[in-house]
Parts: sequence; C-alpha cells; structure tokens
Amino acid sequence: MSMTVSSTSSEEATIKYVCGVDIGSQSCTGCICRPDKSIVVKSMPFANAREGWQIWEEKLSQLDAPPPQILIGMEATSCYHENLYHELEQRGSILRLLHPRQTHQFHERQGLRAKTDRLDARTIARVLLSGEARAGYVPSEQVATYRELVRLHTHLSDEAAAYQNEIQALVVVLFPEFTRIFADPCGQTALAVLKAFPSAQAIVAADVEPLFQLLRAQKPAHYGRPTAQKLVALAKESASSGRAIAGRSLSLRILCDQLEHTQANLARLNTEIEQLLNTDPGVKGLQQVPEFGPKTLAVLRAELGDVQRFSRTDEVIAYGGMDIEIKESGLWKGKAKLSKRGSGLLRRVLYMTALRSIHREDSAFGVYYQRQVARGLKTGSALMAVMRKMLAVAAHLLMHEGEKYDPNKVCGSSAG
Repeated sequence: MSMTVSSTSSEEATIKYVCGVDIGSQSCTGCICRPDKSIVVKSMPFANAREGWQIWEEKLSQLDAPPPQILIGMEATSCYHENLYHELEQRGSILRLLHPRQTHQFHERQGLRAKTDRLDARTIARVLLSGEARAGYVPSEQVATYRELVRLHTHLSDEAAAYQNEIQALVVVLFPEFTRIFADPCGQTALAVLKAFPSAQAIVAADVEPLFQLLRAQKPAHYGRPTAQKLVALAKESASSGRAIAGRSLSLRILCDQLEHTQANLARLNTEIEQLLNTDPGVKGLQQVPEFGPKTLAVLRAELGDVQRFSRTDEVIAYGGMDIEIKESGLWKGKAKLSKRGSGLLRRVLYMTALRSIHREDSAFGVYYQRQVARGLKTGSALMAVMRKMLAVAAHLLMHEGEKYDPNKVCGSSAG
C-alpha cells in the first residue's frame, strides 16, 4: 500500500514508508511504519553520531523503496537535528522538520499521557500520516549564519548589561563618590581604575602616583595628575563602610574582566555581521530604510529567512507574531492583542527600532505614529502599529527585490 502526501516538492510522489525520529543531544529514537499505520520497525534507539546514523541507515536500506519514497520526520529540537537532517538529505530522503508544539498538540489530542522517546518517535510518524503536518522552515547557509551571529550577539549584549548593573551596584558600596569623577563607571578608563583599585580604601593606600600613571596610560589627553588627586581626596572622605571589602573587591575585579571580555566579543560579532551584510545582495532593499541599522537588518534577515516562501505580506506579519488576536467565549470578548507567535527577538528589535524612530523628526514611521495617536490610539497601541508597519515594509522589500523604498507610502497607508 502506498500514499500520496500533500507535497511541497515536485520530487515527492508516492510514499511507501513513513519514519519518525525523536532527536536528543546524545541519542535518537526512530521508528518506521507504512501508510496504513502498521509498524515495520519498532522504536529503536541509536546514537546521534555517525556510528548511530549508520545503524539507522542500514534499517532504511533494507526497505523495498528508494530514498525518495521514504518520508522522514523529526522535531526541530534546538540544533540537535541538524547533522542527521543533512546526512539524510544527502541520501535523497524526503524530510519534514516539525515544530515541537505541533507534535505536542497532536499528542494531547490523541489523549496520550505517557511521554517517552519511543512514543515520541511514533507520534512524529503519526503526525506525518495524519495529513496535519506542517513542514518547518529549514534555513539556508546564509540565514543560519545570520541566526547564529545575531542570537549570540543578543545573548552577550544582555550579559554585558547585567555585568554593568552589578558593577554599578558594587561601586555604590565600595566607593560611592567614584561617579563624581567617572560618570559612567563602566567606561574604558573607569574599568581600568576599578580593576587596579576596586575600593576607596585601595585608592587611599595607593595614593596619587600609581593612579596618575594608570590614567596617563589610558587617556593622557583627558586625565592627568589633577584627576588622580581628586580621586584620592574623595576616597579619603568616602562614605564607604568597608564591609565585606575583600569579597566585594574581588567580585568587582572579576565583573570588570567579564565585561571587557564580553565587549571584545561583541565587537568581533559586529565586524562579522557587517561583513555578512556587505556581501548579501538580499539586504540591499532593506538598507534603503534609514531607520534600519545593521542590527535591525541582520535580525530581519535572520528571523524572517527566505520570505519568498510566503505569498502575502500579512503572512509574514503573522509569522513574526505581529498579527492581532482576539479571544471570545459566549458573551465575553477579550481585548485585541498581538499573538506573539514566532521570534521574540524579532519583536524585541522591532520594538527598539520603532521606539527610536518615533522621536526622529525626519522619520516616516514617526509621522505614521503621530497619525495613529491623532486617530485616538493609545501610545502603546500606536507603537505596536509602527512595529507592524516596519515588518510589512521589510517583508515587501524582501519579497520584491529591486523595488525602491518610498517613505510616503508609510505615511499614507494603514497599519499592517
């Protein structure tokens, strides 16, 4: 018996076997069944490494069907699926990447309470057989590179912000007067001073000359002996209690080191992202929008991927979680709000980009924001409308390469 699977590829014709593979970081579990749901190979574990893949591929080779007649589904579990996915892709198998939420919802609808790797593999196969499977997006090499860089950049940026907050908190107790000299205790010169002399007591003990030498080595044009003298004078009169000074001084030194290291890595990532943008012809349309900086451009390319897989702009808006959702039950009607599906990073960057744009007098999105407020929208809702408009503009420019950006269309049309 064979089945015809609703296809997203012309090569996919008659499927004779359907496989479900549950992916883990170290091991996988796979099962094979026919379109009539009869089991051919019960759920079997194998290592998520080449020796394990060979065992799985031997099972596939024993089937009386070539790879193009074998449909294999697996969940997009972190990045654990990638190596096996591309290994099987090279064999010519038909692959479907499923969102974990899709298989979880199917599992619940079937009333299954137990959850094991063996059952998960069968559930994935059943999702494929049900006809409900929605194939996930597998990013290209370029998009995957964008994703890796921008997601790490965001993670490190959050880490840097956390280090800065902790440094500022420690400075308040170790040398509260320090900010009278250095308004930003996390600046380059301030960090150098704090690493060498992490408390008021340490500065008093060192006195002027070592401080002067350190400041001169950092920025001789900005800081000199008078600055060192002011720091020592403030340290002698400091309100610092000196409580837990040894532990806090060590903590401050380590945090300063961590911040500098993170900032250096962020600079490396910025360089890589800039180089990627400079060699990407697909980003040329987006670069016409003055409100879109390098980080916004990179996140749009990373999180939207190949927009040619969408047929309409509103599909891209829904993919980004910027579509409006209303919940109703009987006489009760909830408030309209964003669905917030998809990439949280995309919405976060759109929010910051929109927030900056509404304060720019020359921004078409700022004009659009003011018009939404004039129509009676609250400021928060108007800002969300700007985010939707930005996403719509980005999607349109990506879907229509070579088209010129017209800011007048932003001001003259409605949200979404």
